[in-house]
Amino acid sequence: MKKELSFALNYALNKGFQIHPDAFKILEDLDVDKLEKIIKEIVREKSREKLFQIDQDDLETYLGIKEDSTIQSTVKILSEPTSKITSGEGVKGYNALFSSRFNKLKRIISDRPESKMLKSAAFVKTTKIEDDLYVCGLVSERNSERNVTKLLLEDPSGTFEGIIFDDELQKLADTLLIDQFVMVRVSSAKNSGYIIKDIILPDIPEQAKNKSETEAYAVFLSDLHIGSKYFMENEFSEFISWLSSPDPVARKIRFILIGGDMVDGVGIYPNQNKELVCQTIQEQLKKAEDLIDKIPKNMKVIIMPGNHDPGRRALPQPAIPKKYNSGLWERENVFMVGNPAVVSLNGVIVTMFHGQSIDDIVKTTPGLSYDRPTDVMRHLLRARHLSPIYGSQTPIAPEMEDVLVIENVPDIFHVGHVHRAQLDMYKGVLLLNSGSWQAQTPFQASVGMTPNPGIALMVNLKTFQVFHQNYSSNSDNVLQS
Repeated sequence: MKKELSFALNYALNKGFQIHPDAFKILEDLDVDKLEKIIKEIVREKSREKLFQIDQDDLETYLGIKEDSTIQSTVKILSEPTSKITSGEGVKGYNALFSSRFNKLKRIISDRPESKMLKSAAFVKTTKIEDDLYVCGLVSERNSERNVTKLLLEDPSGTFEGIIFDDELQKLADTLLIDQFVMVRVSSAKNSGYIIKDIILPDIPEQAKNKSETEAYAVFLSDLHIGSKYFMENEFSEFISWLSSPDPVARKIRFILIGGDMVDGVGIYPNQNKELVCQTIQEQLKKAEDLIDKIPKNMKVIIMPGNHDPGRRALPQPAIPKKYNSGLWERENVFMVGNPAVVSLNGVIVTMFHGQSIDDIVKTTPGLSYDRPTDVMRHLLRARHLSPIYGSQTPIAPEMEDVLVIENVPDIFHVGHVHRAQLDMYKGVLLLNSGSWQAQTPFQASVGMTPNPGIALMVNLKTFQVFHQNYSSNSDNVLQS
């Protein structure tokens, strides 16, 4: 008997375990370098279950010879925009979009007790106010001068202007985005006009998490940029190979979520062709398909588009069109969804959004930066909208319904786009920016953007414990939290 096998068996026996003869045959054929780790992992798992025999079934499940059928893997697409896209035209279309936004957010804020005193902008302007009232609307202007901040809100009845004198309230007002929905408490000024005494955001409530009944893991990825010469193909291939390994975490992975920019695209920016190894969308998607084919078939793959993927650039984006690569659509374990999307993984609710609006928010909001994307994600949850600013860098289509409103509170909020992997929590919601698998590009270097690529983030959907695998060789490349 090999001494490594003898040591592994003695370890299990000393922990009070029996080893079935059929299991012994499998252990004899294992790589000696992995024996000790494998036995220790199985002993730890079975000790939790208070089962003290190691049999053939245990080893086959652990080694991936046999799938663990006790782990759930149920995917439900709760909402995604592909079938809902019915763009309006001109002024009529944008009126419908903003009316939908206002009405949805008003319903959300109506859960607050203050909403019982809510009045329209027209009512406040035509009625003498004795007591404080509340007005809600979309922010159309925000000006600060001479220690006074003025807010102009718009609702279906008209506009309302209020003045803020309070220093702390002015700081909050400075973070408001144009077209963001708010509710304000107002009173009449002594001479004329109205004073804003409080600003209330739709925000999300604290709530208990939905959890998977079994220890299934989900992997969160984005911004692969397949087709770019900066795509970290070797590192990503190493990660894909790990998914089929006997590692105890890999054996429990059942979901892989790709949050946009799966490919680098064509004609996205000037002279992009000089940075491509695949010059057409079809080549890029075929390469992506070949890599996804190597993922074990018991893992469900959910693919969402970003601003580099083919199809419509404006939000909301439909799923990557089938005409560019029907192979991805035809795979039983692949789900093609639009941007944004809400999915249920064993009952755990995940909101997926590529994150294009981060560009606009960072540029207009003091204290926010690309280095800390989860701070911007908090901002979006407070606003209950994925892209509040209209008319800036992020293109938004004049849809008849605003599907960018965050109507339901997720358990996990998954965003990409900025190539910075980071974790945080906000009111019980796990905020997860999944970084990228593209090394720093010349453009990123020229503007001082330092990505931390090559990090695979994994969440245990039963415990919400987060694991990560760092495939980058750069020692400075670390996960932020």
